[in-house]
Amino acid sequence: MEPGSNSQMKLVTGDAGYLLEDVPHLTDYIPDMPTYPNPLRFNPAYSVVKQYFVDMDDTVAQKIVVHKDSPRGIHFRRAGPRQKVYFNSDEVHACIVTCGGLCPGLNTVIRELVCGLSYMYGVNKVLGIDGGYRGFYAKNTVTLTPKVVNDIHKRGGTSLGTSRGGFDTCKIVDSIQDRGINQVYIIGGDGTQKGATAIYEEIRQRGLKVAVVGIPKTIDNDIPVIDKSFGFDTAVEEAQRAINAAHVEAESTENGVGVVKLMGRHCGFIAMYATLASRDVDCCLIPESPFYLEGEGGLFEFIEKRLKENGHMVIVIAEGAGQELLSERMQSGDQKDESGNKLLPDVGLWISHRIKDHFANQRKMLLTLKYIDPTYMIRAIPGNASDNVYCTLLAQSAVHGAMAGYTGFTSGLVNGRHTYIPFNRITEKQKKVVITDRMWARLLSSTNQPSFLGPKVVVESKKEDEPPTDLFDGENCKDDQSGK
Repeated sequence: MEPGSNSQMKLVTGDAGYLLEDVPHLTDYIPDMPTYPNPLRFNPAYSVVKQYFVDMDDTVAQKIVVHKDSPRGIHFRRAGPRQKVYFNSDEVHACIVTCGGLCPGLNTVIRELVCGLSYMYGVNKVLGIDGGYRGFYAKNTVTLTPKVVNDIHKRGGTSLGTSRGGFDTCKIVDSIQDRGINQVYIIGGDGTQKGATAIYEEIRQRGLKVAVVGIPKTIDNDIPVIDKSFGFDTAVEEAQRAINAAHVEAESTENGVGVVKLMGRHCGFIAMYATLASRDVDCCLIPESPFYLEGEGGLFEFIEKRLKENGHMVIVIAEGAGQELLSERMQSGDQKDESGNKLLPDVGLWISHRIKDHFANQRKMLLTLKYIDPTYMIRAIPGNASDNVYCTLLAQSAVHGAMAGYTGFTSGLVNGRHTYIPFNRITEKQKKVVITDRMWARLLSSTNQPSFLGPKVVVESKKEDEPPTDLFDGENCKDDQSGK
């Protein structure tokens, strides 16, 4: 195998089109580092495991659905404990920071990072950074022990506090250096991971023995490469309560319409999966699939048709859907939040008013519309059982990677296997629903709604070089989206 050179990603080629997008290691810029036997050799929890150390050559394929003549393709380094570690447990001084918006499972990740460092590797010095990135230089730290974090997974939010913005690379790395921190665990979305990249680059430039590890967090599930982000399962499950309430309201009155706005600034994963899980949704609108209101085949016509058929209907709309239809007066221009995200007007409220105004003006039928926005209720709850397990494995994988000397990577699930992914692969673009993929077709079949797409839009969508959006069934071969 022949490695390539990149400060964030090392490319290793092999036979039959094999390509490993490897992550940096501390020895890339600090030669002759001493190694130590992995403390897990003497850990009773691992004594019954037949093979608990990951082989150095173990990698995970990004694509698992291939043709007989397909190249082996892109791989990522498999996560897990190594036989040798590059940190003596007594000298480890770790810190944990959470940034950006809230998400179910944050406290579970914090807890399992602390417990994993302590119980698996005997690390006793772990700091919590209060209030996001600015907490490195503007706030006090919190000492974290297994006893301190024991019950935090039962609560929503983050026990460390969070914030948007406040990123200053030099101030943050100065703080890391002054405090003697040598492992940094950063939990956040794509903007946060871009910040983690800058921290890693500055630390590398200064030649510090500091492992920088990211754990991807986005309730929207828009981080690329990974199967899904933690908190997503909980969000889809909790969205059912809002959809159920909208359905009850709608079917309890003549020509009742329930509108539910769910999270998804740029992608409609929560709306799509909540719709598929619910079975009560008649129409799902997402940012990736344009729609129009008036005229033949438009949303108003479909609403009238469905009300005549069933007497009620439920509409789920992602917060970023239909933004191009809003009037200039409602648009927020170039206004952005502290994370750099464009401020979006409330599309759920807008579409609710447009539906009511249209049917009032047409005088064809009287309808009753109820609008529900459960956004902050969903964000603020603790993770469910599935997400708690996922958070545990993400955190433990991150700890194993840092102790093994890897840095500049994100811990993530790829095709059901935990991997170490270079930062730049996580931050290069956002993952979106591919409307020419089978998953979106399954939703259209479930709701029996029109696609609202003209032939031109379909052609343009098929030209986009995007992977399919299936999260769970492994249909991740670009060449196989036809359903054959």
